Amino acid sequence: MDINPKYDDYDFPYTKAEPQDGHAGHLTEGQIAQVHQLRMMLEAEGLTKRLDTLTLLRFLRARKFDVEASKKMFVECEKWREEIKLDELVPVWDYPEKAEISKYYKQFYHKTDKDGRPVYIETLGGIDLAAMYKITSADRMITNLAVEYERVSDPRLPACSRKQGSLLETCCTIMDLKGVGITKVPQVYSYVQQTAGLSQNYYPERLGKMYMINAPWGFSTVWSVVKGWLDPVTVSKIHILGSGYKSELLKQVPAENLPKEFGGSCECEGGCEHSDAGPWSDPEFARPPKWARKEGETAAPAAAAPATDATPSAGEEKPEVTTGVESAPVPEKSEGDEAKQPAAA
Repeated sequence: MDINPKYDDYDFPYTKAEPQDGHAGHLTEGQIAQVHQLRMMLEAEGLTKRLDTLTLLRFLRARKFDVEASKKMFVECEKWREEIKLDELVPVWDYPEKAEISKYYKQFYHKTDKDGRPVYIETLGGIDLAAMYKITSADRMITNLAVEYERVSDPRLPACSRKQGSLLETCCTIMDLKGVGITKVPQVYSYVQQTAGLSQNYYPERLGKMYMINAPWGFSTVWSVVKGWLDPVTVSKIHILGSGYKSELLKQVPAENLPKEFGGSCECEGGCEHSDAGPWSDPEFARPPKWARKEGETAAPAAAAPATDATPSAGEEKPEVTTGVESAPVPEKSEGDEAKQPAAA
């Protein structure tokens, strides 16, 4: 990959293991030129943050390498970040109401799938917005989601990349629809609609695979219509499964990494939803996130390409990384973006 020394201070592998068009380590000369063009256009707009190659490639892929459309998407994202002061929020965000909200709506990251990606789990059947808004606000819920997306980007995905020995940029999502009956549909749809705009507009190319389990009767019919509005690449990532989902889900997620309540064998002490177990909590692979660094501090040298395992040498200090989440104003959906890729608290 064509590394820019000014912006690409990666301390994790930055080449994908498998050749994939438009992805790091597998770019054409034309695509490399488009990365340079987009960066120069953004610099001309006075932007200086998040101009690293991996980030620019995600925005370019989201807009089919249309540089002008990618620039528009990036600029709008930066404007939103500035409006909600996201860079300032991430290091200090606290969401003490999470335990109470979890009685209605669980969302958490737990270990990895067979490709090494973070597994994100979300349960929608208990959503009761009226009750939830007595505990917190819609803004705080969405801000919590935005903060967690930031913590997926760093430290979760870099830690998974170090363990895997190659670049990982996406997550495996399990969305449990158990309990989403006809009376719950309006509330669930309302919430999903709010969060979908956030992921589509501001966190492109983070969906690896999505398993919608315990899909209620009739959901497949709805899906057959909805998928016609989506990009075929996005549709190929989404799997709609009924109550007999376990065998299919276990093809992607090892039983020992999947909580028992979803068909796996994992029973973390204190509950899987509270453990935050994964490479990002393992001192062997975790590093302090960039947003936690002191001003002027830089990352360790970028991992060599092709990527290799970036495990610390013996005796090297291996700091733990903490994670957390919260909420932000709800953006409008952009046409042509991929389906919602949730984040967790």
